Amino acid sequence: MKSFKDKSLTDRLSDKAAAKQELLRKLQARPGADDPAVIARAAERKAIAEARVARAAEKAAAEERARIETAAREAAEQAEREREAERAEQERIDREAALEEAKKRARDERYAARKAAKR
Repeated sequence: MKSFKDKSLTDRLSDKAAAKQELLRKLQARPGADDPAVIARAAERKAIAEARVARAAEKAAAEERARIETAAREAAEQAEREREAERAEQERIDREAALEEAKKRARDERYAARKAAKR
């Protein structure tokens, strides 16, 4: 059943032609590539893109500096830990040597005491 609001074929065709004309009018109204406003917008977009690239390069350089500083700090900390480990190992060796020396002295004293007791 046909409703009273349905458009006829001629109405639809005329609406289509009007829409096409409107689109064509909008397209023709657009400024050309040599228009100063278009050139200014293109220059502005180019400046923004260059600034974005510069910021990205600066950020990458800052990240690289931070990575280098972190690596240097970690290397210094590792060297400090190694020095501390070497110092602790040397102290352990010195303590063992002193203990061995004390044991040897005690053994020599006992030997000397036995020798003196025999005389």
